Amino acid sequence: MKTKSILLKSRPKGMPTEENFEFKEEALPELQEGQLLLKTLYASVDPYMRGRMSDAKSYVAPYNLNEPITGGVVAEVVESRNDRYKAGAIVLGNLPWQTYSISNGKGLNQLDPDLAPLSYHLGILGMPGLTAYCGLLYIGEPKEGETVVVSGAAGAVGTVVGQIARLKGCRVVGIAGSDDKTAYLKNDLGFDEAINYKTTDNMQQALAAACPDGVDVYFDNVGGEISDAVYGLLNKFARIAVCGQIALYNATSVPTGPRVEPILLKKSALMKGFIVGDYAARFPEAATEMVGWLKAGKLQYEEHILEGFDQLPQAFFGLFRGENTGKLLVKVADFNAH
Repeated sequence: MKTKSILLKSRPKGMPTEENFEFKEEALPELQEGQLLLKTLYASVDPYMRGRMSDAKSYVAPYNLNEPITGGVVAEVVESRNDRYKAGAIVLGNLPWQTYSISNGKGLNQLDPDLAPLSYHLGILGMPGLTAYCGLLYIGEPKEGETVVVSGAAGAVGTVVGQIARLKGCRVVGIAGSDDKTAYLKNDLGFDEAINYKTTDNMQQALAAACPDGVDVYFDNVGGEISDAVYGLLNKFARIAVCGQIALYNATSVPTGPRVEPILLKKSALMKGFIVGDYAARFPEAATEMVGWLKAGKLQYEEHILEGFDQLPQAFFGLFRGENTGKLLVKVADFNAH
């Protein structure tokens, strides 16, 4: 059995390029007792993966050079020598960017293919959806009538944050990077206002107009100058959930912005960074409620799916160019239902 792999060839400086990746084809070894042969069906690209391409210390270990990149993958068990998984089972795990891979079964979750489309487990029912739910509800703690601002609002996390905030009776303002995205947020997802930061000259003025009663909850997916504009509008006891800083991930130097501490002090505001794994104990309750909202039609979900294993690097670059609305995925192969 041969597999194609995508390796990290070199560490990017600034925006990643094709030169940082290497495609390789090789034969897989024979399956050993306790192992599974997996066929990749869907692979996820996510902003946190850029941090793993650097060798700086972070909350997750960096990728090794000349080894396959790993990320969220939905895979089919093609062959099993592991009692816990049968051939034909569908699993979710942190797996290598390979068309076929071998696993010992540790860290895999078996999926019910009848619960939802398989790709949803990398999005609204997976890490992005759980990130939105936990960050908003456990840090933001939105209350009816409050104003919630979401940056990166048209992405996999932001679209879910805004919809949950609406379900909680909040005024929701989204910040995104195109007129199509802002129209989608307002017309399809029910955001009260949406701002295109790329065509807005004065973000603080635009936000002040969209948030006449100030900002009670800020869900920060991007950082940088967009977040600087939000800080000046925070209300007393505002809560800020720091989920991502995509505006800074490719920076080659650390920009200096406003000092946020005086603002937090004057407003008695809470600012908390988080990783979704911090809330692992609450995943079952979060997933149950999310499935309920989906089935009741209370949550809409958009996917941006590219076809073909070779598209993985391009999909990753697209994240930083803002090309996706909703969750960005690559479909590698079809599921052969048994």
